[in-house]
Amino acid sequence: METRSITAEVPMVPRMSEDPAQLVPELAEVSAALFKVTGNGSVPRSTISLVQLRAGQIVGSTYLTVLHTGFLRKAGQSEERITSVASWQDSPYFTGAERAALALVEAVLQPSAGGERVSDELYAQAAEHYEAKALTTLMFAIGQVNFFVPVALIAKPVPGRSFTDPWK
Repeated sequence: METRSITAEVPMVPRMSEDPAQLVPELAEVSAALFKVTGNGSVPRSTISLVQLRAGQIVGSTYLTVLHTGFLRKAGQSEERITSVASWQDSPYFTGAERAALALVEAVLQPSAGGERVSDELYAQAAEHYEAKALTTLMFAIGQVNFFVPVALIAKPVPGRSFTDPWK
């Protein structure tokens, strides 16, 4: 396996030259449905973006990290909240509900030495903050970002480019 030097410059071009959505146009319908599900209003959009930013950080995707940071900035979130997502456990900038959501995304995306990733205790803590529809929406918000993780890691769209046009 070839590795790149940590001091090498990363090119500002996508790895995959063609837009996956143009190659597989059926993706548009799936993507629209996922955005509709997560935008149903049961979970604040800021919470969904925080969760998806944390997911991008965990999987090591600059594209997803920059994308969701931008969404949070456009929504008026403070730089303190945005930059402390990576260390949310000891940050004073998050509510109990947001902490539960961030704990869920970490549990889903990180292996657990103890076996089960989402324990009954973690589920119960999240359920204290979210009614059934909101908890289900949060679950699908984690799934939504995970749906796009392979695109971000395999095709490597250019970070910072328009969400709708990262392939040029």
